[in-house]
Amino acid sequence: MKKKVVVLGGGTGMSNLLSGLKMFPLDITAVVSVCDDGSSTGRLREEFNIPAVGDIRRVLVALSETQPFFEQLLNYRFKTTSDLNGHTVGNLLLAAASNITNNISDGIEVISEVLNLKGKVVPLTEDNVILMGEMEDGTIVEGEHNITQCELPIKNVFYKEKPVVNPNVIDAILEADLIILSMGSVFTSIIPNLICEGVVEALAKSRAKIMYVCNMMTQPGETDNFNVSHHIKLLNRYLGARKIDVVVVNNGEMDHELVRKYETLEQKDPVIYDEKNVKKLDVEIISSNFVTVIDDIIRHDAKKLAAYIFLYLL
Repeated sequence: MKKKVVVLGGGTGMSNLLSGLKMFPLDITAVVSVCDDGSSTGRLREEFNIPAVGDIRRVLVALSETQPFFEQLLNYRFKTTSDLNGHTVGNLLLAAASNITNNISDGIEVISEVLNLKGKVVPLTEDNVILMGEMEDGTIVEGEHNITQCELPIKNVFYKEKPVVNPNVIDAILEADLIILSMGSVFTSIIPNLICEGVVEALAKSRAKIMYVCNMMTQPGETDNFNVSHHIKLLNRYLGARKIDVVVVNNGEMDHELVRKYETLEQKDPVIYDEKNVKKLDVEIISSNFVTVIDDIIRHDAKKLAAYIFLYLL
């Protein structure tokens, strides 16, 4: 019987992880946070009163077993002078499917069948949630896009109105053999899953180990100057009775020229693996050189990362 793996997160980091995991015989459930409100996603949320579809689209593409053309098609972004400008085909499809089926979950299911998905995609909630950020100086910022654009460091995040968690999320967590907090924006992709009523309680009841795949680069305003141990401590704050059991860290070197470019253009630095501090946190450690570069972007080697996770489950 295939091991059941539940991945919590959102954004490109989660998509990258899933693109590797789908290569192995695993029962995958991707739980996607739906608070993104920028660009095409934000406009569709406002117009149709639906949860964010952008990260859902990325995850569907990552788990799809269809021809490469479909990936290109779903991610195609219109460049025009009309109202279509900036919208992606996949986002429009999800909005249409949501309207036809009357909810985003059923809409995802319909599209999943067409894409021959290697796993299940579950939105965290059906609600059109608004993420709020409390900054270090006490300023309250509304909306994920505004939070990420704010130059002040983030102290905490919460929802404007308490969302109703999708019951399928709770079921998946309780049935899981492994729960993974994927790499990605900590405050705006991972933690939004952990501040919903019912999720942390389900994690406390779950017998599965909680694994965190640590980011390779820091994120301005979210994890400036964070080492691996800082990431773990931050997530443990939100996990309640449970703590991270296993951490996956990169110990490989990155191209110095590319790192300088990240520091200069994006104010991002490599996350330092502070091994001594991590060992004090009572976590199992999986470390290797996971670095790969795709189109001048530093990424985790998806296949190698997934192989290590699969071997851990054996």
